[in-house]
Amino acid sequence: MSFRFVHTADLHLDAPLKAIAFRDAALAREVAGASRAAFSRIVDLCIGERAAFLLIAGDLWDGDYSSTKTPRFLKQELLRLHRAGIRCYIIRGNHDAMARQTGELEAPDNTLVFGGRPSTQELEIDGDRIAIHGLSFREVHAAESLLPRYPPPKQGAFNIGMLHTSLNGSPGHDPYAPCSLAELEAHGYDYWALGHIHRRFEHAGRATIVMPGIPQGRDIGEAGPMSVTLVTVTDDGSVTTEPRQVAPLRFDRMAIDCGPVEDWPDLLKRLETEINRIGRAPRFEDHLVLRPVLQGASPLAWRVRRDLDRLTEEARSFAADAGVWIDRLECQLADGQAAAIEAQLPADLVRMVRQDLPADPGLAAALASAAQDLARDLPPELRDMLGADEAELAALCQRLLAEGSPAVLARLASDRTG
Repeated sequence: MSFRFVHTADLHLDAPLKAIAFRDAALAREVAGASRAAFSRIVDLCIGERAAFLLIAGDLWDGDYSSTKTPRFLKQELLRLHRAGIRCYIIRGNHDAMARQTGELEAPDNTLVFGGRPSTQELEIDGDRIAIHGLSFREVHAAESLLPRYPPPKQGAFNIGMLHTSLNGSPGHDPYAPCSLAELEAHGYDYWALGHIHRRFEHAGRATIVMPGIPQGRDIGEAGPMSVTLVTVTDDGSVTTEPRQVAPLRFDRMAIDCGPVEDWPDLLKRLETEINRIGRAPRFEDHLVLRPVLQGASPLAWRVRRDLDRLTEEARSFAADAGVWIDRLECQLADGQAAAIEAQLPADLVRMVRQDLPADPGLAAALASAAQDLARDLPPELRDMLGADEAELAALCQRLLAEGSPAVLARLASDRTG
């Protein structure tokens, strides 16, 4: 037995890159088709590596759609696989559950979309048997484990299970079809092709269990290189996995130590140097969207926080020459003169600003109310930038309050000495 296949999930075809559209219309136009380009490169990978089949473990789509544009694109890519003799197996996840889909085109002969009942597809490659077991989400939510519904492994075959699941939970992901690694291993399959969590994860034990992550990140929360998985099964049944990048666009953070910087021109020079360095570094992706994170203790901390908009525009001018795009600047600077500033103020005032106010439930409620008012004034597609739910909004308010305390103290000290 020796064959190869490609495993991916969470393509979210045509998912809008909302943060980019909000901050830079030119970049938004250039990368509007990033998720499609990633899928085309997955097909190229399958053909180039002579894969026997492609597995898509849920969330191929990003919810409802009304245009035939995306289904037509998908069918054309699946037909490319068909012409190369490569099969494709798809399950639906929470974003493309069976209840949400309309307007699909008929899948070509090489493509099978698993239904809402568990089923098994058997095939032979050079006389060796492979059994692929799959189950699609019927509805958007799947609060209970789906694992007990999967059939037992086929004897004498290499068994693959396709499952869209949050496993035991992951930050930023709601629970869907939860299960544990131990439960997956105990089921007896050789390989589990998972989807749902957008960060890559691999487990090699009695079974090889892979969460390939999202192949094309959608915002700075999905920063860093993304990948799909090329899987090789050798004659003795052993499994090797290899992450492969396909994304045309990468989001990334870049930490910049500003501790040694003493004045504004030096800060600009350091920012330019670091942006140029990362712009020249080799990368797979065509486009890089960067968020510089300013760190360290600096006497410029207060001014940076005050003039962050101006500094961001400076960074964007440097980035244009370096061939990268700036998402925004993030200031994590500690005030290098904090002790001297706070020494000018009454200790009770410093304690109130640094400790009492961030812990005050009344202030937290007032901030949350103001943030909710702001969210209501934003266009609907941008409201998630302040948090997807009440807990995220409250956490954002607390973080901003803590980050703003040094600036408040600096301003109070300035007013006092002025």
